[in-house]
Amino acid sequence: GPLVRAYGEATDLGENPAHNLVAVIPGTELPDEYVVLSAHFDAWDGSSGMTDNGTGSVTMMEAARILKQYYPNPRRTIIIGLWSGEEQGLNGSRAYAADHPEVVEGLQALFNQDNGTGAIATIDMQGLTGALPHFKRWFNLVPVDLVKGIELIAPGSPGQAGSDYVSFICAGAPAFNLASREFDYRDATWHTNRDTFDKISAVDLKRNATLVALLAYLASEDERIPRAKDPRDEWPSCQLPDRSTGERFR
Repeated sequence: GPLVRAYGEATDLGENPAHNLVAVIPGTELPDEYVVLSAHFDAWDGSSGMTDNGTGSVTMMEAARILKQYYPNPRRTIIIGLWSGEEQGLNGSRAYAADHPEVVEGLQALFNQDNGTGAIATIDMQGLTGALPHFKRWFNLVPVDLVKGIELIAPGSPGQAGSDYVSFICAGAPAFNLASREFDYRDATWHTNRDTFDKISAVDLKRNATLVALLAYLASEDERIPRAKDPRDEWPSCQLPDRSTGERFR
């Protein structure tokens, strides 16, 4: 058959710092307990990054705007964490979890989104046996249209990889991924320069942001989510972040 010869060049531009973006709405009654809105804002190199993960980032930003306007004095502290370095191995969220053990220890709930533009379709309880009653209670308190069709997977299994909630669930902290419905063009655009603004669903974004804001409010007001683990699960160990490119390429 025919032979194909490929030729490529690369230029080492050196190491540059990367930063997380973190905002805080201080808690009034339980300031040392936390609800975290989580998404990564970096994109795969070469990708435009609209649905991975611009949509997750703007969902959390809009949820934060709603909370700041209508729930400015939350019972627990609300943190909005937009992480960098996710595509290189969850480095931003792993660094934050490592640098802020008090947040991991005091975490009431983390809600993460990172898989596209569709409406939220499934929420896995991540092997925490006491989480499901809380979600059922919250779902009974929000408009039916927002939660209709969402599957709660219980007890589920702790995430091993894939997105930033893993940086917290590994420590047994209640961290949940809000998994979106698959969209039919995902495989043609994911991690490519075709992941552009025209691929998003504004209706789903608004719905997701509203639901995230309501879940954050309800988690902030509710009793503490227990951390009992399903004994059938093999729990992942927490990984330290790579804090320099040298650590990745030695």
